[in-house]
Amino acid sequence: MTTTTTELTGTGAAPDAAPASGAKRRGAGGGLVTYLLIRFLLIFPTVFILVTTVFFLMRSTGDPITAALGGRLTGEQLAERVHAAGYDRPLFVQYLEYLGNVFSGDFGTAISDRRPVIEILTTFGAATLELACYALLVAFIVGIPLGRLAAYLRDKWPDAVFRVFAILCYATPVFFFGMLLKLVFAVNLDWLPVAGRASTGSEIQLQTLENSTGIYLIDAITLGDPEVIIDVLEHAVLPAITLGLLTAGVFLRLVRTNVIGTLGMGYVEAARSRGVPERRLLNKHAYRPALIPIITVIGLQIALLLGGAVLTETTFEWKGLGFQLTEYLQARDFVAVQGIVVLLAVIVAVTNFIVDVIAALIDPRVRY
Repeated sequence: MTTTTTELTGTGAAPDAAPASGAKRRGAGGGLVTYLLIRFLLIFPTVFILVTTVFFLMRSTGDPITAALGGRLTGEQLAERVHAAGYDRPLFVQYLEYLGNVFSGDFGTAISDRRPVIEILTTFGAATLELACYALLVAFIVGIPLGRLAAYLRDKWPDAVFRVFAILCYATPVFFFGMLLKLVFAVNLDWLPVAGRASTGSEIQLQTLENSTGIYLIDAITLGDPEVIIDVLEHAVLPAITLGLLTAGVFLRLVRTNVIGTLGMGYVEAARSRGVPERRLLNKHAYRPALIPIITVIGLQIALLLGGAVLTETTFEWKGLGFQLTEYLQARDFVAVQGIVVLLAVIVAVTNFIVDVIAALIDPRVRY
């Protein structure tokens, strides 16, 4: 009788357990959707706050036309230009009009060269994107393997060297490191070009290419000329290393810390007690879980790369958004500056959202 009761009880419990498991899975899916929806909606207030901040900071020095053209026009000509652009209206009215234009895709017209800002963004944005991709590639190639090696050799002298290297990568000013690389590899050794995205001959060929993407490497491959491809890659080496090592230091320390933490987990200790070699523990049990935090940090590093791109592009005359931003700041062309800063803010916000999606899909702990 006891056995029968037990069997009946076990049989009766099974149907109740299945719906509970299903409810848990539905809850997890609902948690993911809610998490991603919240992260997506946060893009809008983030961009709105930054657009508002940039607008009022730019206007704190006066109207853009007076700031850019003051001293080069007579008082009457300046007043006419200010009135025609509507900069003599109340500031709040200008702000509302600017918000409406931004959300409709109109970022205004640059004062210094009379180019639509949206044209500036599309023309030079590809160059900045290309440099950021090169820099991320350098960061992955340098930072992740060295971080893994530092964890494997933890508390030994190579580990100390790698940690100092990571600190130097992150702390050294980008412009100083870039000029140092130029001095050594371009001036003294004459191995690589000093500046630019390509030589004059290659640029002429790339600019005549139909359906150009603006990304020189892709255009050079489409062109099919090996000399142009090599020329483009040679011009990219120094800027990519300069900007990439800035992020490589972050990746190195992050991978090292997480691999060491994973090696101390219970399941790794159990495998170690069974005689599993340390190298296999590192490769099979500790390395892959340590890469998950890298994904979550990439979004933050995009902002760091875009900030560093301003100095890197100026140092190497890499004509992207960072280079143009510097030019427009020197010309006090605040309309163009606003447009470029807003675009960079949107890129950072969208990139962070994409990274959050990937991290939530890979690691369920992110969304709880």
